[in-house]
Amino acid sequence: MRNRGSLSLHIPQPKRRPGEKAEFSHVAVPKAGTVERPPSGSRAQDTTNLAYSLIRVLDDEDHAVGPWNPKLDAETLRKGLRAMMLTRAYDDRMYRTQRQGKISFYMKSTGEEATSVAYAFALEHDDMCFPSYRQEGLLIARGYPIFDMMCQCYSNARDPVKGRQLPIMYSSRKDGFFTISGNLGTQFPQAVGWAMASAYKGDDRIAAAWIGEGATAEGDFHHALNFASIYRAPVILNVVNNQWAISSFQGIAGGEQSTFAARAIGYGIPGLRVDGNDFLAVYAAAQWASERAHANHGATLIELYTYRVEGHSTSDDPGRYRPADEGKAWPLGDPIERLKRHLIATGEWSEARHEVLAAEIVEMVRGAQREAEAVGTMEGGAQPPLGTMFEDVFKEVPWHLRRQREQAGG
Repeated sequence: MRNRGSLSLHIPQPKRRPGEKAEFSHVAVPKAGTVERPPSGSRAQDTTNLAYSLIRVLDDEDHAVGPWNPKLDAETLRKGLRAMMLTRAYDDRMYRTQRQGKISFYMKSTGEEATSVAYAFALEHDDMCFPSYRQEGLLIARGYPIFDMMCQCYSNARDPVKGRQLPIMYSSRKDGFFTISGNLGTQFPQAVGWAMASAYKGDDRIAAAWIGEGATAEGDFHHALNFASIYRAPVILNVVNNQWAISSFQGIAGGEQSTFAARAIGYGIPGLRVDGNDFLAVYAAAQWASERAHANHGATLIELYTYRVEGHSTSDDPGRYRPADEGKAWPLGDPIERLKRHLIATGEWSEARHEVLAAEIVEMVRGAQREAEAVGTMEGGAQPPLGTMFEDVFKEVPWHLRRQREQAGG
């Protein structure tokens, strides 16, 4: 007879639930500057430790330390700070417009601004980015007008994509910003395919893509890594581990078993795990991966370790599945505050200058909002002409669509 114990199934559970006090004692935060920086052309098997450590540059005294310090000049850092502040101010303003019924929904990137803005400074302007929901900082840092972004959210007559996308799903080919897919995970194979085509044509542009940690459970994630590995595609694949999908914590996607960066190891590509709230660390990792891609050494998978401070979207109430104070308790802090303190510590910034800049940004966003709403919002105003729904699909419009356009008066 068998004398075996009964089996049990492990169901991942978050450390704390609503009503409980947030705490992150389980999160290991190594000292800044302690992770080695190998040459960007290193073999993947020689970078394995980078998938389990955490690349950090800014220390507890707000100094930039260690081999990953990119040694950026003060003016670049001030521009990065401004871009992150503008991204947050824009988010705050558009969140309020959604609550006022002027747009259908919105998704904020609060606390995650460095994961996009730092990349805009590390990559070339024409490198193609395949973003997820919270990378509008790429556009903002690359100088894309927030007026145009607002018009896209309002789907008014000045909407650059002519009312064809949901709010926040921006698109700008000239700014290297591929339109967002509503079906998460698709960005990775799209980016790998684009990068393969760029290399096949002998071009010099690379691609970068972003997904959340939850989307790593999708088949698209593994398909992309497989092709990126085999063909050494010049691509940077970013997993933004902000701890939460819409209502399930990162353990459901496998975050309890290992780091998300470690998933690169089985595919023979380097995996970097980076402090996603450290502007300098994100820049340095992006720069390293970019150098690797441009030198034809292939892809890099980067886990950007951060935290989603706000809800998944305006349709989500995070208070139903996590403690209300988790965002404040996150041990890696706030990316804007950390970069501000670093600039102050180096004598390149001050609280007074910061307050002046913050006020200027808020007023600029308000001005753009007034201008965009004068064109139209979801509540009313000028909308894209009806005839535009027949454009930009076929090079030669087929006869049946021409007839439909005529019948519609377009």
